[in-house]
Amino acid sequence: MNETTEFRATGSDQQQLDMLRESAADVVARGTDMKRLRERRGTLPGFDPAHLRQMAELGWLGIMVPEARGGLGLGLTEMATVLQELGKGLMADPLLPVALATRVLCHAPGWTAGDERLAMVVEGRTLPALAWQEGTGGIDPRAIGTQARAASTGDGWRLNGRKRFVAGAAAAGGYIVSALDREGAALFWVDAHAPGLALDHEWRADQTPSGVLTLHDVHVAPDQRVAAGLAPLARALDETAVLAAAEMLGVMEAALQLALAYMRTRVQFGKPIGSFQALQHKAADLYVQQELVRAVLQDALRTFDGGGDDRQAQALVASRCKARASDAGLRVTREVIQLHGAIGYTDEHDAGLYLKRALVLSAWLGNASAHRARFSALQEPLAAL
Repeated sequence: MNETTEFRATGSDQQQLDMLRESAADVVARGTDMKRLRERRGTLPGFDPAHLRQMAELGWLGIMVPEARGGLGLGLTEMATVLQELGKGLMADPLLPVALATRVLCHAPGWTAGDERLAMVVEGRTLPALAWQEGTGGIDPRAIGTQARAASTGDGWRLNGRKRFVAGAAAAGGYIVSALDREGAALFWVDAHAPGLALDHEWRADQTPSGVLTLHDVHVAPDQRVAAGLAPLARALDETAVLAAAEMLGVMEAALQLALAYMRTRVQFGKPIGSFQALQHKAADLYVQQELVRAVLQDALRTFDGGGDDRQAQALVASRCKARASDAGLRVTREVIQLHGAIGYTDEHDAGLYLKRALVLSAWLGNASAHRARFSALQEPLAAL
């Protein structure tokens, strides 16, 4: 089976896209170390700090930051290309959660401190994290219980509440927190060491940390209100759902290649198991799932990077893309383990690492069921026309 790994440029320079892909592939080839990855499980911050420094040096932290604000000014297609390659080596953290928070800042140009924060992110001097989910992790950003009450001294707000599923929280220098004030929903910047802020960790399927923020009378100064309303958050969530699908595609590709290599070398009854028709059919089915994800991802990238700004179309294609990638990623990585037989179920085999990453990506920012429900709800106004 030959892979078609390339995204084609949509308003992007193809040579630049190829260079990004080759650079990311080289990082994966040189840096993938499954032994070290296993050793980091259950430890903070959940990624290799040296890998973060390398990302900053290569400019990846600023891929989607506008040039006027210190970044490279590129699009989702370029970031998706890098994340797909990093997904093959399970090396995408902390780039994906940083991209999510960074895009919120990019969509909030009215915040005067935003440019300084973005410059620090691009240089790798600080990392932002987004704290928006509460309860059991629904994907509606309007489901907010955290309160932002006016400070008694008249100099800002006091935040009280609890946020869960904060990706990248362990290494964050600050958090973008959604809360309700007198005017409605808003986004606030909270420094990581602010008095009254407590950070705990839950451990995800791949044993990387997910932050739990508890805010007890956390003071937020008047100039730390990032945005009124949730428009920057909603746009960033749709963009990052597409980027998560790009990483999932890389995870699927690498996992399937593991299985194909095993089928070529594992011998039973005097012949490689890859010659058995039943296993060939299963592998072909998994390849089809992989290519369906590639197709819907390419469609999503065209929608976001094609020059239009139709938020309805972007939201629809983001949910369609995330639902397809979540379903297919879980199916492929689970069946790859089955294709390996008993050895695939052992912790020592790399197939399990890809399944666990797929489990995390499938759930993060909403699983397939949540996005299918959202897709249906978004289409209801269109059906009424």
